[in-house]
Amino acid sequence: MSILIKNATIITGATDAMVLTDHCIGIKDDLIEFVCPSSELSSEFQADTAIDARDMLVMPGLVNAHTHSGTTILRNYAGDKKLEDWLFNHIIPAEMKLTPEDVYWGAKLAIIEMLKSGTTSIADMYWHMDYAAQAFQESGMRAVLSKSPLMFKDMSVDLAGCVEYYNKWHNTADERLKVYLEVHSTYLYNPDLLEEAAKVAKQLNTGIHIHLLETKHEQRETYQKYKMSGAELCEKCGIFDVPVIAAHCVHLDEQDYEILARHKVNVVHNPSSNLKLGSGIANVPKMLQRGINVALGTDGAASNNNLSLFKEMNLAALLHNGVAEDPLAITSSQAIAMATSNGAQALGLNTTGVLQAGKKADLILLSTKGAHINPITEPLSAAVYSAQASDVDTVIVDGKILLANKELVSIDEELVIAKVKEIARRIIE
Repeated sequence: MSILIKNATIITGATDAMVLTDHCIGIKDDLIEFVCPSSELSSEFQADTAIDARDMLVMPGLVNAHTHSGTTILRNYAGDKKLEDWLFNHIIPAEMKLTPEDVYWGAKLAIIEMLKSGTTSIADMYWHMDYAAQAFQESGMRAVLSKSPLMFKDMSVDLAGCVEYYNKWHNTADERLKVYLEVHSTYLYNPDLLEEAAKVAKQLNTGIHIHLLETKHEQRETYQKYKMSGAELCEKCGIFDVPVIAAHCVHLDEQDYEILARHKVNVVHNPSSNLKLGSGIANVPKMLQRGINVALGTDGAASNNNLSLFKEMNLAALLHNGVAEDPLAITSSQAIAMATSNGAQALGLNTTGVLQAGKKADLILLSTKGAHINPITEPLSAAVYSAQASDVDTVIVDGKILLANKELVSIDEELVIAKVKEIARRIIE
């Protein structure tokens, strides 16, 4: 399969040459074969499919570096509550009723929403992850899936199940699926279990996906229990000895920034979720200044309540510029990098995240015909401050077209929505 995208304005996602005008992209099989000026397009490249991107912006596929896909079932439920009340008194009790098949359909709904809003890769953690893996395998998306050794229904520990899950799913679906170990948080895991989880991750030569220092309550509780911060506890227990995706990191002390930078921990900023739950605002500009890689995530639909990374890009830039009273605190190019190349780095996906020859063909095309985005004097600004999730016209992952003319190629959207509505009625009742 070969695809030619012509007459394109390209946001490459790379730190140099971020915007290219009047260029072409050639895709062969799953890779980008070339990115070149239109005037240099060789007649020797014969494409099976040609896409005229004259009224489009072409970007790398967006990377949702922290979400819980199955929680679409609990979207618009238990609002206006503090995180601890929301999680322990409402969300977890509802989740206890979920069957594996429920999580499959919830993940399918998340996949539909993410594809239609330009997300091509995600880091997912939840329950019944075999069924989530099946949904992502069928979807064509790229995913880093994390299974927890902690069985929440009876709080038992199943580290062997994590190894089994890794062996079953890692590098499957043409290597689109990767497996990390989920360590939910330092407040649900004691030090012994943190150490055991770190050992398993090391044995598997894989990474860990964790919630870290999301609330002041968590910060205080960890100090009271262990006389150290959550970041210090993770360092002591070996969590940071492997690649780590650390979601939130809102309440960091000075030594925490040093620890995260020293261990090259990847932080995932979830502005919508943190604001909705009143958790606070992570100091992302400070993290970036310290050399910490910061990606973007939506968190789950139960706490957001949507999965649009365009919304997160926009909010990340607006929020930090306003708090800092500095329009350069987070620039448009930094916001785009957080949603693309930084996200790919956070997930260990070194072959994607930028549009360059030799990289995986994971990219999106945005329609620029709408009144809300015109005129496009500065493409980076347009992508962050004007573009909407609904502008996504075409999505390509691994060289395969998954969304064309805003229509899903192989997923029955009406069926999935009907299934999730039915499940939600049962769960909430």
